Amino acid sequence: MHLGLAFIARHGKFGLIIGLVAGLLLPGLAAVMRPWIPEMVALLLFLTAFRIGPVEAVESLDALTRTAATALVLQLVLPLGFIACLWVFGLSLTPLAMAAVLVLAAPSVTGSANFSILLGHDPAPALRLLILGTAILPLTCIPVFFFLPELGGVGEVLRAAARLLSVILTAAVLGFALRYWGFRPLSDRNRASVDGVTVIALAVIVIALMSAIRPAWDRDPWELGFWLLAAFGINFGAQIVTYLGLSALGRRDAVPVSIVSGNRNFALFLVALPPETTEPLLVFLGCYQFPMYLTPTLLRRLYAPRPSAI
Repeated sequence: MHLGLAFIARHGKFGLIIGLVAGLLLPGLAAVMRPWIPEMVALLLFLTAFRIGPVEAVESLDALTRTAATALVLQLVLPLGFIACLWVFGLSLTPLAMAAVLVLAAPSVTGSANFSILLGHDPAPALRLLILGTAILPLTCIPVFFFLPELGGVGEVLRAAARLLSVILTAAVLGFALRYWGFRPLSDRNRASVDGVTVIALAVIVIALMSAIRPAWDRDPWELGFWLLAAFGINFGAQIVTYLGLSALGRRDAVPVSIVSGNRNFALFLVALPPETTEPLLVFLGCYQFPMYLTPTLLRRLYAPRPSAI
């Protein structure tokens, strides 16, 4: 069992690709699994918290302060800056522009720490950003919704954020508790096994998240191609720009922060949007899984650890 899970962990990027392909080829299975996404997300968070441990997750007060500042930049400064650019250049809020705003305003996806692990980097900064970013979402989303009333009512978003935060905190506390009282010194063998189970969980979750892709392909392949290109541009563009900027500043957490920068849980906002607006964004959400789950494969060379890194 340990050897099999360790093998899966070593080849985790292929497991994610298999999940993407299964989501495309098995739309019926994706539809059946979709209602179970919250439970699967909770399991993934539990495994991540257990793997990292409470001591490594907290690290220091300085780390928490830096994480809070980073979350404010990612979720408040960037979306407001993008909205300001739309206003300066007289651009309208097209579905593509709305997708970009929602991505920039959202907290991290739950799998960001796992992608850091697959790329050989410390996952703790990504987990801290996930927890703090979700916690401050009620603060950061209000200015964005104020300047863009087309996004809908903020109340539903706050309720969705509260539900997500409760899931995150419950799963994290349980994972930290089991690690602290049961496996405080986690051996390399057990860590590899946890990583293997996590890869399986990620591959299963992506199948459920791909339920909107096959119908979109049957309806209009060209439109699907447009949203797929947009998803790669927004996701990878944000990651690359963030990484280059943080690397120039010598930030040790450049990789996990960059992963979070491009991989955001903007689905939280869809509950507040009118139905005529959400349909193209649901297609974008499905397309968004491709750059997200291909991050450990396509950006591996960019994020490769460097001996000179501080």
